[in-house]
Amino acid sequence: MNILTLLIFIPLLFGLVVALLPSKWRGSFKYITLLATLVQLGISAWIYVQFKSGPAFGGVMHEDQFQFVQKLPWIDLNLGSLGKMQIEYFVGLDGISISLLLMTSVVMVIAALASWEIKSNLKGFFVLFLILDMAVIGVFCSLDFFLFYIFYELMLLPLYFLIGMWGGARREYAAIKFFLYTLFGSVFMLLVMIGLYLSVKDPATGNHTFNMVQMMNPANYGHDSIFSVFNNTMILGVPARTLGFVILFIAFAIKVPVFPLHTWLPDAHVEAPTPVSIILAGILLKIGGYGIIRVCVSIFPDVATSGAFWLGLLGVISILYGAFNALAQRDLKRLIAYSSVSQMGFVLLGIASQTAEGINGAIIQMVSHGFLATMLFFLVGVVYNRVHDRDIYNFRGLGELMPWYTVFVMIAFFASLGLPGFSAFIGEAFSLMGVFKSPSVNDLLPYWMAACGAVGILFSAAYFLWTLQRMFFGSLALKGGEVWKTALTDLSFREIITLLPLAAITLALGLMPSMVFGKINDSVLLLVQFLQK
Repeated sequence: MNILTLLIFIPLLFGLVVALLPSKWRGSFKYITLLATLVQLGISAWIYVQFKSGPAFGGVMHEDQFQFVQKLPWIDLNLGSLGKMQIEYFVGLDGISISLLLMTSVVMVIAALASWEIKSNLKGFFVLFLILDMAVIGVFCSLDFFLFYIFYELMLLPLYFLIGMWGGARREYAAIKFFLYTLFGSVFMLLVMIGLYLSVKDPATGNHTFNMVQMMNPANYGHDSIFSVFNNTMILGVPARTLGFVILFIAFAIKVPVFPLHTWLPDAHVEAPTPVSIILAGILLKIGGYGIIRVCVSIFPDVATSGAFWLGLLGVISILYGAFNALAQRDLKRLIAYSSVSQMGFVLLGIASQTAEGINGAIIQMVSHGFLATMLFFLVGVVYNRVHDRDIYNFRGLGELMPWYTVFVMIAFFASLGLPGFSAFIGEAFSLMGVFKSPSVNDLLPYWMAACGAVGILFSAAYFLWTLQRMFFGSLALKGGEVWKTALTDLSFREIITLLPLAAITLALGLMPSMVFGKINDSVLLLVQFLQK
């Protein structure tokens, strides 16, 4: 069996074990789930170490640039005069997906540890958790658009129930809002996917294909196809390729989330239980950024280039809008949710620059934010599980009461605001570097966008440091008085061993970013050459 196939379906096997075990063994469900994520992490780490870097340049996307490939016939239909419909089980990794895959595996381990706080309907929770785990890994490995879409859609159902059944007081509202937003983008993505299938033919067989790598090659589009690069097909007065790019971008921008498609995020985070918030911020947002790179930019490079200014502008608006909203929040979880909107804006800004520096920065920003958002939401969950309150103004002087907790909060806050030596600094610096280089390379983005991004970093320092001052410094004052003082115990051993690796990783990536750059750089250079052809 191919190693990627094993990696994808390991959670499903463990999920079946949990589903078949009697409820009287409910105490073992969390250990089985943790074991599944640890096995998955071990396999991902082995794949990461074995992944070979090497030049694959020339500006043409080809299947040879992917490693650990498995390609098997899956659905084969004879349509008579219309030819054959062949859908393949096609998985593989390049430098862009391998880094996000390893990050996802780490985040799922942390989410599994955070799930130990769940007390009700454990079998249902952990089965849904493991199905979601399978789906997110499948998205990063899929190279067939049909397979990609199945995994992409499969994420919706577990998340809907995980928020709607184990969330807070307004969980039904948040779950329905999340579901409708993401389904809206996905339905129209399906139409574009079908249009691409009817436009692209596999040169080896002459049949239409869902192969995403073939969709990236202009030579595979027929002259009479909907998305042909050789004609000016119009749909509703808009060029077909432009319309296809916009529809796919909206679908992925909802996940990122990009302003103004972000409004589901604060509600979902506030109502979701801690492990689900970790998955939402640590992984789901990165699937949006990954989709923009892998699908939108790679399949429609001409539209991505012509619309780069607007992508960059949306990135700048997201950075500033998210930062201003974070400054206005009293709820600590909502503050971190809006900070995610701001920090993911740098990803869009880096992608829009279409430079090697910018796209490298966007990818390492996604990796960095995955770890930091996981750490931040876990830390929020620590306080909420103790006193069931997140209002910043109800806490003061926690540094005196919870010293170890305060240390990890300070690490997470300083790392998130882009302090040199931590991973977020590398991601933001390279994204801005890409914007500065853009005018001299392809003249896509103006310099003022980089200045606006720098202002966003300044505001991130403001809301993180202000929160630190309000909650952790000064004399001890708690809304709940002595009851809260007794409940707010410092970090347990389980919480410390959960947070230590995250703190170490964000520091290691800040000091040695080549651990990521060494894997992604060749794939990024190939993508940049492809865009500049």
